[in-house]
Amino acid sequence: MPDLIDADIDTEIETPRARPAIEGSSAAAILLMLLDESEAATILKHLGPEEVRQLAKSMFDTANASEGQIGQALDQFVSESRNVSALAVGADARIRTVIHDAVGNVRADNILAAVAPQSSAASLEMLRWMDIDAISALLANEHPQVGALILSVLVPDVAARAVETLDEALQAELVLRAAQLTAVPAAAIEDLESVLASANIGGQRVAKRPIGGPGDVAKIMKKMPKQLSERTIRALKKQDKLLAQIIEEEMFIFENLRDLDAKSLGTVLRSVDAAQLAVALKGTDADMADRCLATMSKRASETIRDEMAEMTMVKRTDVDDAQKAIMQIVRQMAASGEIMIAGAGDDYV
Repeated sequence: MPDLIDADIDTEIETPRARPAIEGSSAAAILLMLLDESEAATILKHLGPEEVRQLAKSMFDTANASEGQIGQALDQFVSESRNVSALAVGADARIRTVIHDAVGNVRADNILAAVAPQSSAASLEMLRWMDIDAISALLANEHPQVGALILSVLVPDVAARAVETLDEALQAELVLRAAQLTAVPAAAIEDLESVLASANIGGQRVAKRPIGGPGDVAKIMKKMPKQLSERTIRALKKQDKLLAQIIEEEMFIFENLRDLDAKSLGTVLRSVDAAQLAVALKGTDADMADRCLATMSKRASETIRDEMAEMTMVKRTDVDDAQKAIMQIVRQMAASGEIMIAGAGDDYV
């Protein structure tokens, strides 16, 4: 019997305890704190504002990391490093140098513009770090076309706050120009770089890149206070009614019905034709369909589910048309006050 007890104890001692995996940001913070200050600062210079904020918080949180946590962070780093090809390190600079030496600067620029991965100029990234008041000043003082480019590269909530303090006429013009953007040539970005020359950032040639357009403007408008966004849309309609309508459609798409409370959602769906709703729900996920049908009577819900089940293939255009028709009803109800769609700056009690 004593031998059995001893055997159990030995088994217990030899069984290692599984350590919970350390989070990625915590592991990165530990690695940064193990580096020399200048080395850590060099790494942080290559990250975006939000990444730096997150790492800074994690560095404070992990200041008292245990030896085991430090070991885990190092293990993760070694494991991830094995998946990084030696070819990838400094690849962009080496490839550009080889092409320039082979065919000359002019031909190399043309080739690289067509085949190299597209990236923003350093000055565009710098805008994301600027103070809201400084961005507003740029928008107020520069040519509206430059202002539209600035507006389009900003994070939507920052862009909305920067526009809020501007003159009404300028607000409408900037939003209009930003919505009309499709692709921006290198020369236009170079103009913006000259505006930001005080920062002494050397820009690089970039190929045309998708930017702006109604979709990006809609994201900005959704971040504005409701009264401001409605006023801006009214001003846009006087200049380009079709474009204003497209922006309105992008501001609140069918998936945003999830944001409505059950009462408002039920109010909307009671005004929608059952066959039209069945087509619209056919193009969404089961969770969205369940949320919509839960606001209806059992009989109505079962009827629509039966219609959806009987459908085979439904054209994407038919689904889009049905969803847009329902969203038109949503906008009409919101305008009449039957339902409430809160803007970013609206508070309710």
